[in-house]
Amino acid sequence: MNNLNLMPHEAERNPIVFVRDGEVFANSREVATYFDKRHDDVLKAIRKLIAAEPDLGLRNFAETPYVDGQNGQTYKSFDMDQDGFSLLAMGFTGAKALKWKLKYIEAFKTMRSHLSQPRPIDYSDPQLLLGVVGHLQSKVGEQAALLAEQSDRLKKLDRIEGAYGSLCLTDAAKTLKKRPQELIRFMQGRGWIYKRVGNASWCGRQEKIVAGYLEHREHVYRDSEGVERVATRALVTGKGLVKLAELLEQPLH
Repeated sequence: MNNLNLMPHEAERNPIVFVRDGEVFANSREVATYFDKRHDDVLKAIRKLIAAEPDLGLRNFAETPYVDGQNGQTYKSFDMDQDGFSLLAMGFTGAKALKWKLKYIEAFKTMRSHLSQPRPIDYSDPQLLLGVVGHLQSKVGEQAALLAEQSDRLKKLDRIEGAYGSLCLTDAAKTLKKRPQELIRFMQGRGWIYKRVGNASWCGRQEKIVAGYLEHREHVYRDSEGVERVATRALVTGKGLVKLAELLEQPLH
C-alpha cells in the first residue's frame, strides 16, 4: 500500500491517500484528523450516508478494522474512494473547509496520475527476465490452486444447497452462528436487503436475487388489528449461505 503525503515542506496539514489494488482511497481516521473532527463523528456521518443509500457501502465505502497502538483494541474505520470522500465532505463546513476539501481532491488526482504514468522496462536485464519467468511460474501454480479451490467450493456449494435449501434470515443467522440482528445489520450494510416504506419484512436487492444468493417468498401474517395480510420476504439460498459464510469468515460444515 503506497501513501502519498503532499506538501512535505509546508507547515499546513497534509491530505493522505493510499493505493490498494490499483485504486486510490482515503481512510476515515486520516480524514477526521485533517479536518479537525472526532473520528466518531466522521463514522456517524458515513453510516448515515450508507443508511440513506446502502449501495454506497459496496461502491464507495469499505469498513476497515484497525488496532489501536496504545491499548491493543480493535476499532472500526472506513476506506473511501474519491466519490465517497466528496459525498462525506459535503457536510464539512467552516472557514477553511473548502480549501481543505480541494486539497484532498487534488491528492486523489495526483495519486491517480502517478499510477497512470508508464514505467520503462529493460528486457535486456537478465534479472528482470528471471523475475518474469519466476512470476509466470508462480502464476501457473496459483491458477492450479485456484482451480482446485473452485472445484472444492462447487462441491461444497452443492452439498450446502442440498442440506439447507432456502432459510429465513433468523434461521440463516443460527446456521451462521450469528445473532439475527447482527446478520441483518451486516446484510443491510453490504447491500443485500432493504425494507420498503410501510413494510415490516426485509426484501432482497435485485442483484443478489439474480446472483442466486436470495429469493423472495410470500407469507401470510396478521397485522396489529388481527387482519390477515400477505407480505414478501427475503430468504437466503444455500448459495447465499456459502457466500455469507465467506464474507463473515464463518465456516459451514
